[in-house]
Amino acid sequence: MNYQSEMQLEHFTPIYTEIHSVTEDGQSLLRVVKNQKLEEFDENTYAKLNKVLFHNGIIEAKLKGRLLPDAPDFARGFVGIVYRVNEDDTAFESFYLRPANGRSCQDSIRRAHGCQYFSYPGYTFSYFRDHGITEYEASADIELDEWITLKAVIQDERAEFYLNGSQKPILVVNQMKHGIGQKGAVGIYVDTGTEAFVADFKVTCFD
Repeated sequence: MNYQSEMQLEHFTPIYTEIHSVTEDGQSLLRVVKNQKLEEFDENTYAKLNKVLFHNGIIEAKLKGRLLPDAPDFARGFVGIVYRVNEDDTAFESFYLRPANGRSCQDSIRRAHGCQYFSYPGYTFSYFRDHGITEYEASADIELDEWITLKAVIQDERAEFYLNGSQKPILVVNQMKHGIGQKGAVGIYVDTGTEAFVADFKVTCFD
């Protein structure tokens, strides 16, 4: 089953975010900004697509991250997806991008952290780094305020993430933290200091 969402407010529910319908260059976009109620990183801050139950399948999105005028120094333009979100928004899987750590970043350490898988609750980027776990991040040839096409292929415990039509995944996760059984919603993720823009959002369900 396929879901092709138009970028209209009524198709999404804000979860600790604010969502707006905007137009840029004649194109209708969804704008998503984190609600400042939550100050922690890697939290449940996203715009959730309504009436979609996802287990295995493909999620495709055309996204860009732009820093807000008052963004703190550590803001990276965080934008991405969430999937298999449970009913009360307390558990999900996620993959997001850090465009400010992309090709123009002069810091080699930050450049190595261009994208991130995490699993909520508990398995945040800080958890992985504190425990010396490196396989859930990778560098990415991306940039702030630039359109990025993201494709996620989810099958049981495995997730593959592709950028900008590449045939090779930028990141592969062989054992997602919530395992095989969890099903749930999908959505657009955003974090601190970022306004996320979405031009296209498509979900293909295998089961």
